[in-house]
Amino acid sequence: MAGSETHHVLPLPVFEKPVKLLIVVAPYYRDIADDLIAGAKATIESCSASWDLVEVPGALEIPTAIAMAERQANFDGYVALGCVIRGETTHYDTVCNDSSRGLMLLGLQGACIGNGILTVENREQAVVRAAPDGQDKGGGAAAAALHLIALSRRWSGQRKGMGFKPVDEFRVAGKTEA
Repeated sequence: MAGSETHHVLPLPVFEKPVKLLIVVAPYYRDIADDLIAGAKATIESCSASWDLVEVPGALEIPTAIAMAERQANFDGYVALGCVIRGETTHYDTVCNDSSRGLMLLGLQGACIGNGILTVENREQAVVRAAPDGQDKGGGAAAAALHLIALSRRWSGQRKGMGFKPVDEFRVAGKTEA
């Protein structure tokens, strides 16, 4: 049973400069979303970071909202929150897979995202996972985003080539052109 296992949790990072996150939530199951939000806010604020919150209709819209914010706003990272409970159709699989894939693609492009979209079999599983005094998956998603922001800041300005060395001059047949 997963509830009885223990897991190592990294200590939250410490930041020298202010950090601002965008929490993007799909409140389809409002009570579960509220618990996820509470956990995320508490974790963000414990790092003296700030946050903004936007709501979208469903989990499929979360990656789109984050992509828009990444292009048009000035956030250091993002917390994706929502809940998808298995139903009677294959729509569950589509929503789970496509929302997760969208977030992963944004992350691979450099966005610092904590994925707190719950994908569960039933409401009871969602309640346990969302509860700030339970598994606190909202807080965990915020912590993931904060850790990625810390890594991004640590490595910013450090650029490696793709196997090529920078050339200051262009050389053609023994001639040097600046």
